[in-house]
Amino acid sequence: MIENISKNLIALKQEFRRVYCGTSHVQEIMPLDESDDFPIPQDDFDSLHTFLQNNSIYYDKFETKINNVNCMVYEGDINKYWLNSIGHESSTQPFSPTWMLTAYIITSMAKMLGYSEVLDIGSGDGRIAFCGKVLGLNVYGIEIDDMLVDLQNNISKKIMIDFNPICSDAIKFDYNALELSQPAFFIGGLPQMGGDVLASKIISNLNNNLKQKSCMVLTGSYSEKYSFNDTRDGGWKKLIDEYSLEIIQSNSLPTAWSFNQTTETPYIFTKFS
Repeated sequence: MIENISKNLIALKQEFRRVYCGTSHVQEIMPLDESDDFPIPQDDFDSLHTFLQNNSIYYDKFETKINNVNCMVYEGDINKYWLNSIGHESSTQPFSPTWMLTAYIITSMAKMLGYSEVLDIGSGDGRIAFCGKVLGLNVYGIEIDDMLVDLQNNISKKIMIDFNPICSDAIKFDYNALELSQPAFFIGGLPQMGGDVLASKIISNLNNNLKQKSCMVLTGSYSEKYSFNDTRDGGWKKLIDEYSLEIIQSNSLPTAWSFNQTTETPYIFTKFS
């Protein structure tokens, strides 16, 4: 099911990219209803739309039909958050959100793989942690930027769902103290932009017992702009080898930063071998 939903989302994104005439800084498209192409519970769809409609990065929305799917388009501006997020010494990547349905798909994958907790590292507006909450997982969103944590808290208050944002430097946070049982760490940074350093420092902070229970979800890129880097495994090949990680699943999906690209963003699920 996940494979078909992902394939249909990519087709939807590529057609939307072809026909979109707007000028907004960020934009994304979300199906409105459960369907054969998107067999997601309607209550979950409604929850995802509620999050977006109460997220102040979006200033407009409109309905459209793409590939015979009734959708809502959300248009927004993340400039002030983008600028603020790069002002932190240990920040590895400026804020740029994954798409909402992408966040739902990758947290669903973590749940299907047997992981019961979501650690959203560099959580931005909190959408990955939120999707984990919708799916019944225990969630933690670790974000260094206070403006983004305020955004998460404001969304949480409006929709009356606590997705546990924590304002902290992810590389200094004590994950062992959370007493996690089966966590999936979603690393919010491309390896080509310092995400490899972020992931390495987090892994170094985990005790051996926690490592053996953990999944590291690595966000990669096959973009031509990084063609001078090692693009194997989305740019994560070196770190995967260094820490003896085993790839257990991967999926390429739309994100805000890959909107104008023909290739999507790979999410690589790994475990310690």
